[in-house]
Amino acid sequence: MIFWAIAAILALGCSGLIAAALLRRRGDAVPPAAYDLDVYRVQLKDVDKDLARGIITAAEAERLRTEVSRRILSADAQLRQVGAGIAQPSGGAALLAGILALVVTAGALAGYFKLGAPGYADMPRSERLAASDAARADRLAQADAVAQFGVPEAPIAPGEDFAQLMQQLRAAVEKRPDDLRGLTLLARNEAGLGNTSAALDAQTRLIALRGDQASGGDHAFLADLLITAAGGYVSREAEAALRTALSKDPGHPEARYYLGIYYDQVDRPDAAFRTWERLLHDSQPGAAWIAPLRTRIVSAADRAGIRYSLPPLTDAPGPSAQDIDAAGDMTGEERQQMIRGMVDGLMSRLADQGGPPEEWARLIASLGVLGEAGRAAAIRDEALVIFGANPEALQVIRAAAQKAGIPESETAQ
Repeated sequence: MIFWAIAAILALGCSGLIAAALLRRRGDAVPPAAYDLDVYRVQLKDVDKDLARGIITAAEAERLRTEVSRRILSADAQLRQVGAGIAQPSGGAALLAGILALVVTAGALAGYFKLGAPGYADMPRSERLAASDAARADRLAQADAVAQFGVPEAPIAPGEDFAQLMQQLRAAVEKRPDDLRGLTLLARNEAGLGNTSAALDAQTRLIALRGDQASGGDHAFLADLLITAAGGYVSREAEAALRTALSKDPGHPEARYYLGIYYDQVDRPDAAFRTWERLLHDSQPGAAWIAPLRTRIVSAADRAGIRYSLPPLTDAPGPSAQDIDAAGDMTGEERQQMIRGMVDGLMSRLADQGGPPEEWARLIASLGVLGEAGRAAAIRDEALVIFGANPEALQVIRAAAQKAGIPESETAQ
């Protein structure tokens, strides 16, 4: 309140100065008639001097005095008339002064409220960097972050077929705890079902077994699970996992995305913006992180004082309905080869990077065209687990499966 009171006083003071200039009486200004009077008085004195030196006669002097005196009387009358006419400001000037005072005061306060940072004290760049360094040093450990920010898990109930497969997978990993392939599948599927703790345990064991051979993707997925368990908070352990992931794979997209979140949380929106801008430029359209990234990058740019406009969205890659229809004009072998190439590329990218429901639907439809109903059904069931909390996405997946001739099962319902 003290700041706003001082700002209001300063704004009113400036407005008062403007109003005073408009309302000030103009009597203080010297009118032309006053200059004429001074000139005529000097002329009278010059007439006496010329007469004394004998330059003019007495008759000429009297005539000149009469003429100059007449001019003095005329100028004096004009001066009196002008002075009476501008003694007070007009009503229009008073109205204009009031409007300007209101506009200046309200505009200054509204402009600061929109563009400024009400409630914030002055913070030079050095102090802001020092505060960010302090925030980095004070990051919570994972256990403390989960206790403070974590939310209860809400596992997704899979269909009967998928549930049986999960039971078999868990039993197999329990019997063979050093099975890298089993741990990889277990971590991914537990995460897809919303069992973050179980997925985190499996991924931690996987990285421990792989040791230095663990990939950047392994560490990035570990960071993902740590951040999810902590309700979006990037703990010390999560930051370390992100740094390790990027040291092994500097271009890993998920690690770069989460590193931007870390920068944002330690009050470095400038670093977050730079990280996300490069990631947005490097990413394929339709990648899973594009939507949240486009939302966060605008806020980061605004906080960093950067003028930024989002690039337009482009269509997601992958076999479209037109691609599949066009394949109908080819020979059977050509058609199979074309669709197979697109399917393999799309399947690989979805497995590595994820994607929106429309891309999963394209994959299901393509597998249906290839006659691989079993794989299409498996992809459908996986997509239903991934998008279980999104009714619109589920509708897209189910529609694609129905179009591909994939029968409904308990998993898809």
